[in-house]
Amino acid sequence: MRWHAGEDVRQEMLKQKAMLIISYRRQMKWPPLSSVLHQSLSSSNIFTIFFNTTKLILFHHLPNYSLSLPQHTHLPYHHVFSLKQKTLSSFSSSSSSPSCFLFNHITTSLALSVPRIMEESEGSASGSPITNMAQDYLITILLLLPIDAILSLSMTCKRFRSLTSSNTIWKSLCKRDLGSTCVEALLNSSNNHHHQLPWMRLYRQVSLMDSVSCHKLLSEPHADLDFPTARASHSLNFVSDCLVLFGGGCEGGRHLDDTRVAYIGNDFRRKLKWQTVHAGIPSGRFGHTCVEMGDFLVLFGGINDRGNRQNDTWLGQVVLNENKGIGFSWKMLEVGNVAPPPRGAHGACSIDEKRMIIHGGIGLNGLRLGDTWVLELSDSPCHGTWHEIVSYPSPPPRSGHTLTCIGRSRTILFGGRGLGYEVLDDVWLLDTYQGYFKWVQIVYDLQSISDGVSLPRVGHTATLVLGGRLLIYGGEDSYRHRKDDFWVLDISAIPYPNITLQHPTTVSSKKESMTRRMWKRWKSSGFEAKARSFHRACADRSGRYLYVFGGMVDGFLQPAEPSALRFDAELFLVELVLQL
Repeated sequence: MRWHAGEDVRQEMLKQKAMLIISYRRQMKWPPLSSVLHQSLSSSNIFTIFFNTTKLILFHHLPNYSLSLPQHTHLPYHHVFSLKQKTLSSFSSSSSSPSCFLFNHITTSLALSVPRIMEESEGSASGSPITNMAQDYLITILLLLPIDAILSLSMTCKRFRSLTSSNTIWKSLCKRDLGSTCVEALLNSSNNHHHQLPWMRLYRQVSLMDSVSCHKLLSEPHADLDFPTARASHSLNFVSDCLVLFGGGCEGGRHLDDTRVAYIGNDFRRKLKWQTVHAGIPSGRFGHTCVEMGDFLVLFGGINDRGNRQNDTWLGQVVLNENKGIGFSWKMLEVGNVAPPPRGAHGACSIDEKRMIIHGGIGLNGLRLGDTWVLELSDSPCHGTWHEIVSYPSPPPRSGHTLTCIGRSRTILFGGRGLGYEVLDDVWLLDTYQGYFKWVQIVYDLQSISDGVSLPRVGHTATLVLGGRLLIYGGEDSYRHRKDDFWVLDISAIPYPNITLQHPTTVSSKKESMTRRMWKRWKSSGFEAKARSFHRACADRSGRYLYVFGGMVDGFLQPAEPSALRFDAELFLVELVLQL
């Protein structure tokens, strides 16, 4: 015995839903229903994707069915939420997005209504629209939804359960959420058996990662002469299957001007053979930035051993030579008359293959800067255009911080040293609204994080790794104590701001549970590297393997004294541990 709304009540409910849809469509400027499924899978607006898709299921394909609720109390709402939570507990998922409340309400309604719809269709010759929908069509809809919505739908009926447990859809989800490049690199890497695993298990293991394993990398025999010398504040990049190292500072405050390349390929633990391919071009410097933009590297700024700040922009590319092997070419990028003021120790990252962001650094007369600039490359990467991003408020002036692109033109800024020489622990998000860049501060409670007192740092690295996490390593605190810890900032746990030009520019995550989801300290095993700061790190294409080189480490006699610092020449591999 089940309760059904009367015809008049049902019509009124449908009318109200229709008015709500029309209102949202006008406000959000949605496309026609026929083009909903043609939206980009990488759309940055989860709210739009989910609401459009769920509406398509509920109101477009099921027009003749009311949302029937059971009369008895054996399946109340909180029971559905409980089932959902048990299913989601094995996965790292976000519940803090603006669509969270709407998602929970609609998904629960769907979970309650689909079994009833399926039951009604059993006695029907034609069946319900959902049972008649082609499998490819349903998979397309599912792939538009976040992972928690897909897991919730898996509990609604046998067909969804079968679809959401298939290897095909989990392979697509791995490529969607981990990235096609990462998945292909994982499959092609040597000494792996990922291709033999069910895709759902691989997805689950990536979401459960909580530790790293370190391995010291050696050079080939008789290749020590070409191994990079000890240095700090250099650049290290992974591009075109190669490690590329440039510049840095060394003993005596001198700068270096060498460019060295080592081929990695798919063998992430291979013994490296470094080649020195350039000296003097670009000019020697330290504290510069160098970021990957497609197959190119873009280098900006830095400081030489005379204390001069630079603001030149260089473009670099790996060159394959049949006779001489791997080479590298640098050329100065033509940027016109507008360029950021000279600086070093700034932060930088690329947000796609055509744009690079820089922020802060140490300018003329040792003044710390707080400005933000974007470089846009032309279609033929011979020219570029700089322009300043003006956003209020914005991160305070600082140096030695990190900028990391986390996808969809979103950038995370973390840490650094402020105007008062204090070491910072704040997090800022740079996002876009209608083509304009805007800074938003992510406020969290440091006291609610286990070992959170050690989180503030400068001279660290922050690298986007497999699973969409930000892996932070090393650095130093206000007392110049070097660090050897690994922290993860979970991007999915950051409250996603509804950015408008009038919206408040801070997003609070001060709830203890939310802060704990944002920050987690990872365990490390294997090679015990020295605590360090102003080193450099880069990830391979899979995002699972991180290469770390150089930096400042403690001296032998009096490690607590700043004067006892020394430069390091260790190269080691940080592997994200998957329980496969």
